[in-house]
Amino acid sequence: MKALLDTHTFLWAISGDKRLSRRAQQIFTGPNELWLSVAGLWEILIKVRVGKLPLPEPSGPYLVKELGKNRIEVLPIKLDHVLRIETLAVHHRDPFDRILIAQSIEEKLPLITSDPIFERYPIDLIW
Repeated sequence: MKALLDTHTFLWAISGDKRLSRRAQQIFTGPNELWLSVAGLWEILIKVRVGKLPLPEPSGPYLVKELGKNRIEVLPIKLDHVLRIETLAVHHRDPFDRILIAQSIEEKLPLITSDPIFERYPIDLIW
């Protein structure tokens, strides 16, 4: 199975957070092709820098190590992802989440998230 991880899903999975659903945990630990958007990494580093997210310092090498350890590929932001944003309804105002939605649509990847607002978009969700 191929899937795109929402930022919180990635963070919960690498930290063993109990909020991660059983299905998400099984997919995360199974032999699947998982992707994390570069936008998710960007979001994490911003939150670390402003003190909203405690991670080991320096956070960049820690995240790279976790990506490798968990066999997660980084999905770059492409022009077609950005252009898709123009056609999205404005149910979700968070720019990081909007690019994830666009990437999910353009790459035809289901998105693993607990965010109920994503249900308003034409994407396959897993939780």
